[in-house]
Parts: sequence; C-alpha cells; structure tokens
Amino acid sequence: MHNDTIAIQVTNLEKVYKLYDKPSDRIKEALGFGRGRHHTEHHALKGVNLTVRQGECIGIIGTNGSGKSTILKIITGVLNPTSGDVAVNGRISALLELGAGFNMEYNGIENIYLNGTMIGFSEKEIKEKMDAILEFADIGEYVYQPVKTYSSGMFVRLAFAVAINIDPEILIVDEALSVGDVFFQAKCYHKFEEFKSMGKTIVFVSHDLSSISKYCDRVVLLNQGVKLGEGEPKKMIDIYKQVLVGQYALPESGTDSLLDDEDVRSAAGGQRPKASAEHTPDAAAKERQSAENPELLEYGSKKAVITEYYITDEKGNRTPAILKGSTFAIHMKVRMEEHISAPIFAFTIKNVKGTEITGTNTMFEKAFLEPVEAGEEREVTFTQEMNLQGGDYLLSLGVTGYENDDFTVYHRLYDVLDLTVISDKDTVGFYDMNSKVEVH
Repeated sequence: MHNDTIAIQVTNLEKVYKLYDKPSDRIKEALGFGRGRHHTEHHALKGVNLTVRQGECIGIIGTNGSGKSTILKIITGVLNPTSGDVAVNGRISALLELGAGFNMEYNGIENIYLNGTMIGFSEKEIKEKMDAILEFADIGEYVYQPVKTYSSGMFVRLAFAVAINIDPEILIVDEALSVGDVFFQAKCYHKFEEFKSMGKTIVFVSHDLSSISKYCDRVVLLNQGVKLGEGEPKKMIDIYKQVLVGQYALPESGTDSLLDDEDVRSAAGGQRPKASAEHTPDAAAKERQSAENPELLEYGSKKAVITEYYITDEKGNRTPAILKGSTFAIHMKVRMEEHISAPIFAFTIKNVKGTEITGTNTMFEKAFLEPVEAGEEREVTFTQEMNLQGGDYLLSLGVTGYENDDFTVYHRLYDVLDLTVISDKDTVGFYDMNSKVEVH
C-alpha cells in the first residue's frame, strides 16, 4: 500500500523543441546568420505537475504527441527539461528504450554486468542476482552469444529481466517494450504485482487501457503536452475515450481539469487540417529527422500524385487515434498528371518493426477499375472496423497500375502517418477475432 512519502515530484515541467524546416536553418541560426528565428517551437510539455507517492502504480495515458514518453525520459534523466523541476527519491529502473545500455558486441552475461554497474551495483551484487535474471529472461545458451545475434524478442526478454531483477525502488515502463509472447508478458505483469505488494513504485505508460485499469491506482491523462486531468482509472479512461471520439464533455469536477472546452476539442484532433509531418509522435524524433530525412520516404513516376491524406474516426473527426472495435476511414486525394488507364489506390498498415500487418487496394476490392484523364482528381476512402491490438502502427499509401502488363508505381508514400489504436481489451497476436465465448 502506498504511503505519504513522495517518490517522484514533477513541478511545472516544460519541454520545448526547436523544429527546423531544413538542416541549413539550424546552421544559420547557430552562426547568427540572417535576421530573426529560423525555427518554430514545439511544446512537448506545458507546465505539467505530478506527484507520485511511494508504493503507487501510476498510469499515464494520451495519444501520440501528448508528452507521455517525454515526461518519462525527463524523470529518468535521459532528457533535460526546458524549465521546471523533477525530484526523484529512490533508485530508478527504466524500461524505455530497448536495451539502451547494451553493447551489441558483448554477450548477454557481459551486458548484464555492464547494465548493473551503470545502475550502481557491485560485481558481487550482480553475481547474486544473475540466476534470477537468467531464469526470468529464459533465453538459454544464447546468453553466451553477442546480443547483436539476438532476435528482437530475446533482446527484449534480457532487457526486461535485467531491469526488473536489479531490485529497483521505482520502475518506469514504456509500452514500447510490451512485446514478446503472451506468456512472457504474463510473467512481466506478475512481476508488477509482486512489486506492488512489496510497496515499490511503478509509473506505467500504455495504450492498453485494460492493463492501465487493472494495475494502476491513479491515472494521469496528457493531451498535447498538457495535463488534462488525473484521478481513478475508470474515470480518466472514460474522459480519454470522450476526447478521442470528439465528445468534448469536460471532466467531472474534482479531476484536476486544466483545459477549457476549446482546448479539449483541438486535443481531440477534431479540427485537424491537411496531414503533414506534424503527425510525428515525438517532436525530438522530428527534430532529429530534419537533419537526416527532411521528408517522408516517397518514390514513383509521379504520373499520379497523392496530394492529401488523413484518418477519420466514426464521427468523421480527423484524428490519428482510433478506438479498437470502432469504425474508421483512411482518406487520400490523388491528382492525375497524365492519362492513366486503370490506377490502383492502396494502403498498408505496418507495426513499428516494419512488419506488414494488413492492407488492401481498389483492385483487390474490385472497387475502381476505370481510366482517369490528366488533371482529374479522385478522393479515395477506405472504411473498415479497427480490430488491431492496442499500440502504434505506421500507415503507407500508394497509387500504382499496370502499363503494358508491367507493374508501375506512380506515387508511393511510406510511413506517412502514425496510427494509434486505443484498446480496453487486447488478445494474442496482431488482431482480434472478436470471439463469442460460451461456458456451460
């Protein structure tokens, strides 16, 4: 049971990223060339306050871009805040970046020692915990192989095992690590419950609302860097769902609401304009990409061009966050630069590891097999039910066709939008078969 001793105190936390249109703007500003600013500012966190007491399990929910990962990284010291204070009372173990402290050339055992030493344990203490770590990871003889040879599943198991068995006082978990098979996930959640019963503190970020509801004592709802409210899990999850589907009711009194109705409406994404790079979930990632990859990956002959794209929920609001079990639509507008005898419009949804999960096109669906003239536009809408498990996915779009029996790509956009699925029931694997269960 939690007590009144404060484990984490976050006071008036601000995180601002400078976003540059192109790498040269960053250089100009650094050298003082030209007048005025060459960047725009993105506020990842705006005056967030949070108190976590010892022994509490706190959940943080919100769509991508709401600041969840940013606040975790600041609490763990990975990022520095622009302003505000963070005080931590206790040894933290963070499951944020997959094996962030791992050396890919070292084997599993060497990495366990490396990680343990970084956290502040002696070699003797790590040796005492070694059996528990190896048993939890359960990767067999691979522990003597360099980790660069591991599958992503083995990598995660070892990262989890190290973080969870080094006896932290505060455990910080980002759902980026909710991978591995269902048995391993069950083992992790069992460990969470064990931690809770031992009076340890857990801060937990997830899109899986059933896990948030089951394990958390209190839930904090973030939207566009602002704390929209905090309170008992069911109440905050209900408010979150209202925001997602564009029902702009304010939280009930006593939930520490910090936004007015207009802010909630914009946080819900109801008035989102033409899709662009603004959908990038992490502004820091966008800042990094501006130096490496100024635009999304695209290619094709450009005989047809995708000029606009977005996702809408079942109420028609533009939003990249969709409730599992609800109907949603993928939209794209395409302009023909030349005559095309039979364009094929397509979308693909991949997971964050790049595995294609699902997708279709107008040829598969036998929906459109007509010639289109130069200068004409077509608006394409794919409407379907969302049965993917809760989490983050990447949407790719394309316009292709056949010319003299040769497959031709006119315009393909890879990973144009980050699609978030919000779930209060996740099953095994990629999608839910919506089983009807009877037990007699």
